[in-house]
Amino acid sequence: MPPKKKRDDTLPSTMKELKDTLWRAADKLRGSMDASQYKDVVLGLVFLKYVSDSFDERRAQIAAELAAEGWDETQIAGQLDDIDEYTGNGVFYVNKHARWTYLAQHAKGLPAAMGQPFKPIGELIDDAMDFIMGANPSLAGTLPRIYNRDNVDQRRLGELLDLFNSARFTGEGASKARDLLGEVYEYFLEKFAKAEGKRGGEFYTPAGVVRVLVEVLEPTRGRVYDPCCGSGGMFVQTEKFLEAHQSEGSDIAVYGQEMNERTWRMAKMNLAIHGLESKGLSSRWGDTFAHDNHPDLSGAKGADYVLANPPFNIKDWVRRTDDPRWKYGVPPAGNANYAWIQHILSKLAPGGSAGVVMANGSMSSNSGGEGEIRAQIVEADLVSCMVALPTQLFRSTGIPVCLWFFAKDKSKGAGGSVDRSGQVLFIDARNLGTMVDRAERALSDEDIARIADTFHRWRGTASAIGEYLDVAGFCMSATLAEVKANDYALTPGRYVGAAEAEHDGEPIAARIERLTADLLAQFDESSRLELIVREQLGKVDV
Repeated sequence: MPPKKKRDDTLPSTMKELKDTLWRAADKLRGSMDASQYKDVVLGLVFLKYVSDSFDERRAQIAAELAAEGWDETQIAGQLDDIDEYTGNGVFYVNKHARWTYLAQHAKGLPAAMGQPFKPIGELIDDAMDFIMGANPSLAGTLPRIYNRDNVDQRRLGELLDLFNSARFTGEGASKARDLLGEVYEYFLEKFAKAEGKRGGEFYTPAGVVRVLVEVLEPTRGRVYDPCCGSGGMFVQTEKFLEAHQSEGSDIAVYGQEMNERTWRMAKMNLAIHGLESKGLSSRWGDTFAHDNHPDLSGAKGADYVLANPPFNIKDWVRRTDDPRWKYGVPPAGNANYAWIQHILSKLAPGGSAGVVMANGSMSSNSGGEGEIRAQIVEADLVSCMVALPTQLFRSTGIPVCLWFFAKDKSKGAGGSVDRSGQVLFIDARNLGTMVDRAERALSDEDIARIADTFHRWRGTASAIGEYLDVAGFCMSATLAEVKANDYALTPGRYVGAAEAEHDGEPIAARIERLTADLLAQFDESSRLELIVREQLGKVDV
């Protein structure tokens, strides 16, 4: 019997091991680079592997299809580099010198030959990025060209390339490999957000928070918009929701805008890895307030769903008092919160709905006319649900946050079987979540489901199980009159009240007698200790 082959314990055997191994390798690249720099280096490599795997898979499909039609090898070879065969199927075309196999083969650099100087791997990768952008106009200006800089360790870069090369799982197929790379990309975004601290919040929203938005809104078709899309997490989670509910991603078209150029580049790569680039993506770099890149996304052609996590409490923003988006009042110059809210409302289709992350202050602030704007929005019956979230969900900020949910139509049949016109659902979820470390809390699947299920029962959606009931301390359905009586403050704690204390069966009279006896015993003990302390102080030689 041949000797049993020894397992290579150095290779990652699970997805967690793979991600952790890649992260440790990537972290070694940091050197003199800060998190924002080496983030671009690593995420660019993930994207490069994705497009190469996609290209290789499509190339094999073309060869198989042509062979089945009777083409000979020479004819097939001539057709394999027809760019339209790739782009027409939603696949990026990759030049032979940009393919992963070529780069992996020269991970230590391209040797000097025939009068040509030695090329380090960083220069080859930069060239590869140029080749890909040149062949695919939708990627023009989006891919990083930073691999041949002096502060990038070329030896470690080559080692990281080798490690990514082993990420393909034998027998799983390129599609599965791309799914895994997509998961790695998201994992890296989260890790980089933690590494960058407060700046990380510019491109990353915690997955649990995004899931609450998506699970509540249940986006299954139509136009999905994010006016401050960061790295595209809202869109990616929408795609995952569709997949979990056996729906096709082609049922949605995504529209986004992002102000930060580097973050916009991440969004383009992230969405492409998840197959959203070819499904109606229109993500552009630019300031949403200064120049709305999607002016036609309104009215009957507006967004069916808006999901957004705008930057909180922006003081310096482009403000025009005559902007038609300010239908419910001009936002104050010193805070853009209600500018974001009104911009989002202006983008909703007649039956559209939205979920927005906001700072807690937005629920009750009266400064700069915000109270009047909030009152107008409430009276227009646009607020469907308010959720107070627990603290420390965002590593990037200590500001407590909440979720606003809007609906253009809350009547029976408009997404639910219960007419909720003139009502607002309040959910106090501040006690949910568990600490994953000293600085960060996370929402569990059960926490997310509890919030979403409560909303679905309230609306009577197709996914609802059971009927809605107010739960003291957690949720309450309030009328607009009740909201008005609270001066239009939308803080859930004002409405849900306190949770009922659990009754242990002890009679009230017996409990009072027991607690009184305990208190008197504590008084006696306190007196005894006081005498001892006084006695000891008297012995101190001053």
